[in-house]
Amino acid sequence: MRLALLAFVLALVACGPGGRNNGGPCVGEECNGGTCDTPGDTRECYTGHADTEGVGPCAGGTQMCLASGGWGNCVGQVLPAPEMCGDGIDNNCNGLTDEDIDQDGDGFTTCGGDCCDSTECSDPVLVNPTAFDVPNNGVDDDCNGTIDDTIPVCDYALPSNSQTAMDYARAIDLCQIATMADKKWGVLEATLTLADGTGVPAADAHSIRTKYGTNVVPQGGQSFMMISTGIAGAATDTNPTGDGFYSSDEGTASGFPADFVAANGGTLPNSPGCPAPNGGGANDPVMLNLKIRVPSNAHSFSIKSNFYSSEFPEYTCSPYNDFFVILLDSTYAGTPPNPTDKNLAFYSPMNSTMKYPVGVNLAAGNTGLFTQCNNGATGCDGTPGNIMTCIGTNDLAGTGMDMVDGVCDGSSTVGGATGWLSTTGNVAPGEIITLRIGIWDTSDPVLDSLALIDAFTWSVDGSDPGTVIGKATPPAGMPGAISRATGLAVPTN
Repeated sequence: MRLALLAFVLALVACGPGGRNNGGPCVGEECNGGTCDTPGDTRECYTGHADTEGVGPCAGGTQMCLASGGWGNCVGQVLPAPEMCGDGIDNNCNGLTDEDIDQDGDGFTTCGGDCCDSTECSDPVLVNPTAFDVPNNGVDDDCNGTIDDTIPVCDYALPSNSQTAMDYARAIDLCQIATMADKKWGVLEATLTLADGTGVPAADAHSIRTKYGTNVVPQGGQSFMMISTGIAGAATDTNPTGDGFYSSDEGTASGFPADFVAANGGTLPNSPGCPAPNGGGANDPVMLNLKIRVPSNAHSFSIKSNFYSSEFPEYTCSPYNDFFVILLDSTYAGTPPNPTDKNLAFYSPMNSTMKYPVGVNLAAGNTGLFTQCNNGATGCDGTPGNIMTCIGTNDLAGTGMDMVDGVCDGSSTVGGATGWLSTTGNVAPGEIITLRIGIWDTSDPVLDSLALIDAFTWSVDGSDPGTVIGKATPPAGMPGAISRATGLAVPTN
């Protein structure tokens, strides 16, 4: 044992960074760094698992000392590859030939589509045909034969007034469709309903847009989904055409989501310090319901939204707090937990037990999440207050909500918005989740609110469920750091 340990230490000294014998052999990560003294010098190298070198076709190569003082690529090496069943070769260099077994226990055998079952990558259990391909990690996570490929954009040329629910899944960049018969991840079902899951929403209460107003563009792909308690469009939009006043009674109504209300003691949750909503039902509601099979390597997802309301500023902190919800049904039971009422569209200040549902009352709490507005008086027809977190009206430009009407003070606009928010939730790998994204008028059917939803992405990391500005960061102790795996190009504007 002592001799083996001594040999290992001497090998590190010989070939490690700054070692006295920079030309010595190296294995694994040792070959990916280190310095060398004489350009043109060479050394033996092998970057695969140490116990696979010399097994089957796997063999080492040669590295050259570069003029920069570092070692170049390992040229000529043969690394473990997915097993090619029936060729009589131990392609993955694990000592077995043409094996058809599930060594990593992920439900797929080497000859059943698993391109990394043992030695072919660093974390085999995360790689199989039911995984999503994590960008830029150098691994063919979904075993489709291409490393770091992305799912093609699927939300271009969608009709703005589509009545097909699956089009709205595509609009938020959920591009892969699956069936109960196959094993792959993707959307299994999509429906458009009222808030309680029944009925059909007004035809003009939802739309697919490539732009809203002058400045607001998709956060992923080419389109986003818009849902509204009135008409889903600005005055200049068509199919459907907005009324420009954001005060349309669509004539639809339903119950609230029963499980959401039950989890909040039989009533709607409310922002701290604001009066409770009136009435017992949802006015002008619309909800997208999605049943989705989760990738086998996903632990969370994120989705972006931008909430607008013409209830701002006069009915801030009043019974007319229109609701926007993202309700998640999942078997995930880890830490940190998903909300007990299933609604991810909430904000909770750090080190606080207070919860603010995403809505116009975010402005009442000066939470920092209601930013597209002018600072000044709020609640002149509700609970009087002031907002100090507005940063401008860029996202309101061209929507009609940017018009100054002076209702509460000289700078009051027709409406206000949060700006783009990021909502995250945790999932169990491989499970089937239900995601319900909805909006409704509370207490009356006038003065409309709307939400833009886009850029659904999976992550191999866990999340701290809830809603924040921009990207959420996993809490300390969660797997991964701050990476958010996405297969979509996100615009920079």
